[in-house]
Amino acid sequence: MRPSEHALLPLVALMLAGLAGCATSQKTASADDQPTLKSLGGRTIEVAKDKKVEANEEKTIAAYRKFLDVAPKAPQRAEAMRRIGDLEMDIADARSADGKGPANGPDYRAAVKRYEDFLKTYPDDKGNDRVLYQLARAQEQAGELETALKTLDRLVASYPATLYRDEANFRRGELLFTLRDYPKAEKAYATVLASSQRTQYHERSLYMQGWSRFKQGRLEEGLQSFFGVLDLKVAGVDGDGGLDTIVGLSRADRELVEDTFRVTSISLANLQGAESIPAFITDDKRRSYEYRVYEQLGELYLKQDRVKDAADTYSAFARRQPLHAQAPQLQARVIDIYQRNGFPVLALDAKKDYVSRYGTGSEFRRANPAGWEKAQPLVKTHLTELARHYHATAQKSKASADYQEAVRWYRAYIASYPNDPETAQNNFLLAELLYEDKRFAEAAVEYEKVAYQYPNHAKAADAGYAALLSYTNQEKGAAAAQLLALQRTGVESALRFAKAFPKDSRTGTVLTNASEKLFALRDGDLAADVAQQVLKLDPPAAPAQRRVAWTVVAHNAFDKGRFDQSEKAYGEVLALTPDKDPARNDLTERLAASVYKQGEQARAAGDAKAAVGHFARVAAVAPTSTVRATAQYDAAAAMIGMKDWDGATRTLEDFRQRFPNHPLQADVGSKLALAYLEKQQWSQAAGEFERVAATQKDPQLAREALWQSAELHEKAADAKSGSRVTAAKAYERYLKQYPLPLERGLEARYRMARMAKADGDVKREAVLMKEIYQGDLAGGGARTDRTRYLGATAALTMAEPVVAEYRKVSLVEPLARNLKLKKAKMEDALKAYAVAANYGVADVTTAATFQIASLYQDFGQSMIKSERPKKLSKAEREQYDVLLEEQAFPFEEKAIELHETNVKRAADGIYDQWVRNSFTALGKLRPARYGKTERAEGVVDAIR
Repeated sequence: MRPSEHALLPLVALMLAGLAGCATSQKTASADDQPTLKSLGGRTIEVAKDKKVEANEEKTIAAYRKFLDVAPKAPQRAEAMRRIGDLEMDIADARSADGKGPANGPDYRAAVKRYEDFLKTYPDDKGNDRVLYQLARAQEQAGELETALKTLDRLVASYPATLYRDEANFRRGELLFTLRDYPKAEKAYATVLASSQRTQYHERSLYMQGWSRFKQGRLEEGLQSFFGVLDLKVAGVDGDGGLDTIVGLSRADRELVEDTFRVTSISLANLQGAESIPAFITDDKRRSYEYRVYEQLGELYLKQDRVKDAADTYSAFARRQPLHAQAPQLQARVIDIYQRNGFPVLALDAKKDYVSRYGTGSEFRRANPAGWEKAQPLVKTHLTELARHYHATAQKSKASADYQEAVRWYRAYIASYPNDPETAQNNFLLAELLYEDKRFAEAAVEYEKVAYQYPNHAKAADAGYAALLSYTNQEKGAAAAQLLALQRTGVESALRFAKAFPKDSRTGTVLTNASEKLFALRDGDLAADVAQQVLKLDPPAAPAQRRVAWTVVAHNAFDKGRFDQSEKAYGEVLALTPDKDPARNDLTERLAASVYKQGEQARAAGDAKAAVGHFARVAAVAPTSTVRATAQYDAAAAMIGMKDWDGATRTLEDFRQRFPNHPLQADVGSKLALAYLEKQQWSQAAGEFERVAATQKDPQLAREALWQSAELHEKAADAKSGSRVTAAKAYERYLKQYPLPLERGLEARYRMARMAKADGDVKREAVLMKEIYQGDLAGGGARTDRTRYLGATAALTMAEPVVAEYRKVSLVEPLARNLKLKKAKMEDALKAYAVAANYGVADVTTAATFQIASLYQDFGQSMIKSERPKKLSKAEREQYDVLLEEQAFPFEEKAIELHETNVKRAADGIYDQWVRNSFTALGKLRPARYGKTERAEGVVDAIR
């Protein structure tokens, strides 16, 4: 009940009584009995409790009007007039609510008229603030916004302490905002906010104050208001998803929060985006919902298709609050955005960032264990994706950096999730990757982990076998000092494989290889034991493997002096060796040697007869063996078998002198040559080949022997044990005797040219290179790929003095003459290189292309650095420099074009020194394009 309604109680009672009297029969009062205002004021009206009088606004208004007509001087007139206005308002409101008003809206004119009449009649009434309030409401409802605004202005101006102050100012703000008078609207809302008591209009005023500022373009100030609303509604409120997860909000509050975030995001987007947010996060209250600000701004950017801005916004929060529980979720959005919108490289970088921030060793894990647990599925997924991506890229690019990157992510996964079911598979892929990158030592370690350190899995045996392949590849490139230990480690791994996977189809091969290697390591007894394992396999090993096993047994027995056992074992080996197998001869010799050695043992024991018998058996068991020759030749052959090269050379030289007509004499020279080769006595070996060439009846063999002699003289010169003069003469002798075929003749000249160059004989080198070029040019049908290569190389070399002449010319005064001369010299050089390039030899073409490009670049630079004319003014000098640069620019462009032609050959598999040099040159000439490493998305159908 309004406060003013208490004064109307007697009057209302009178009205109700009058209405009741009209509805029932009553006595007509005498004149003395007619009520007066005084008597009415003091009369008590009793209303029966069991009767109701139905209220009706129109009848009540009529009653009030009747009262006003009959009591022109009653003290209740003011209240009655005010009450009529209120009732008119109620009628209009009710019709508006029921939809029964006029088509153009409810009619508040009657209410407006009543309130205006009241104010005219009672301009100084103490309750006029309420009348003004109601009048303004009626005017507003009637659509007279500007009139309503004036009424509210009058209210707050005339009654600054009115109870309606906050609502009036709020309504003023709303009207001003509707009328687009945003500065005044802002002030009206500020008045509400400045009130000492927080009313129901406070939050709405704060929100609309922000909009008023926003409409004025004062975005930062508007954001202060919007953040104020968020402080009241979402600060410290639970909910870790979208806005719909915020708990405790009414429908109206939720709409307010959503609208506030929306306009906040729009404001931030029109400022500096995410960079503008930190300035408004000033306390813990705002930090509690800070992530939502970034989240909603990112959502706005996505709706605007500003993908990069959205991703940067989410990333900004993760960087600003790296330990916040929501940081992983926002960072995950970054990855999702990039992936959905076709930015694979950015998505890849974002995945790296995610793994780094939320991996097992991250600070986030220590600071936020619960949040870390939620992030792990994605960490695991991204680690796998990163490893597989770079693995595929490395397989395509073969780049060491890509291999290294893939290794990094595989190792991170394994270290982070050692007990995960997928770890063994990822460890296997890591080992495969290392193997592909030829990092065999690391690959072996990882393969063995996969094979033996995880619970049994599908790749265990494959990994164990791959470890053996890794050891084999290590041995190929190992230094002598490390080879022994490496080989033993490989054998240990092989034995481990056989023990762990006895039924594997590869076990026979593994044991066979192990036995061979052990024998090579001079561990014959263990080698024989392993060989016996091969022979005992069930099902039996393949014949080839049994052959190797018997060979190891035989060799070991032979080496141990158990020649009777080695004879038996060699017999088994021969039984398993095909008749046409080249190894049969050596095996036969070994068999013969076993028999012969038994004879030697018998002879050493003094049993001459037994010795004779064993020597006689050699013819029976190995009739084609060299053991049948004289003792001395046999001794020499044995020495060669034992690699006693000093003894063999002495014995064979003696044999040559003692038995000049022996049928084996023809082989003595070659065997001596072999001995000298093994001793690395190149000159002596060359002499033996010269002897062979001189005595060989086969012209082709004689020619090859003479060529090998020349090569060995060259090798001796390289080893400083002979002279280049001798080597050059050897090639000259060869050329004199065998000028054809063309290829060998040009090769000889090429090697002589190299030696001439090494001796500093430039003139001699030039003559030989010219002969090579002319010889190939005139070669006709005798030309080969090698002659063309030599011809191209010669042409390339012949260009060097031409280039030297070009470089001698400096661009100094007189500039015109020198420029013309230098340009002519350059043309000569270009022609020389063009000759080389036209051969179509890949590495010569790339070299020529690079050199031509370098000439163009040098010419352009020479112009820029040329001597300037004297007595130029500063302006003239500047103009001159500009003109020079314009003249030089085409030469630099031509150089770039040629370098780019060169680097494109990499796509055809040509990537030699000159292509690399062109890449380097382009990195300087066009650093923006070639001075950085591009990442490409590598797609490989399957990763081993």
